[in-house]
Amino acid sequence: MKKFNLVKEIISVDKPAMMAAVNGGKPFGITMKGEIHYPPYDARSCYLFQGSVARPAPSALMPTQPKSLAELLGGNMQVVEVEDRILIKAARNWQEIIGYNVRHADYDDTTGDGVAEFTDSELEEIGWQATEFGINYRELVELIEAQCDGTLFCIENEGENYHFSGMGFIDDMDCARKQCFDYCVKRIETLLREDESYHGAVLSGDEEEALAFFGVTVPDSAVE
Repeated sequence: MKKFNLVKEIISVDKPAMMAAVNGGKPFGITMKGEIHYPPYDARSCYLFQGSVARPAPSALMPTQPKSLAELLGGNMQVVEVEDRILIKAARNWQEIIGYNVRHADYDDTTGDGVAEFTDSELEEIGWQATEFGINYRELVELIEAQCDGTLFCIENEGENYHFSGMGFIDDMDCARKQCFDYCVKRIETLLREDESYHGAVLSGDEEEALAFFGVTVPDSAVE
């Protein structure tokens, strides 16, 4: 997967397209690729902004001061106009960005609890069954990010005060399912063969169910 870290990225937007959207009075979105989209929004695109720009009504007593583009977009983003482009740094808008995108993400890693589930039902079944043998979602997520196509949309501050918050969008779900399934099979087979705590032990009903799900045969020497 490709990591798109908003802390490091500057998003370039076509200025005429941006100004048309801002002045149009209708909802629009800005994607991480700098594209302007209008509703219905593309569920597989990652958005920096969604909404409409409300301009204050003019008053003869209190003439309105023109707002900057950053203020019109909510005030949390850094915006610079350079000739025919609008350049945006959006990391400060992360909490809003989560709301625009998380319901379409394949997994959510924006909380301190880490990844707790996959939205794809087949991938979630793999993750759920794997927990019976101590395989956690973090292991599976790292495998997917290393082996499969997609986007890790995140903010990541490195160094002493490391901080990460992100969402995963998997483009090749078949890859993710196969990689995770095969990984779990090998891990469980190795565990049953090498972990002496399983030798001669009686498996729980949930463990038996997980073995059947992954098609793992218990070695004769491991479990009675």
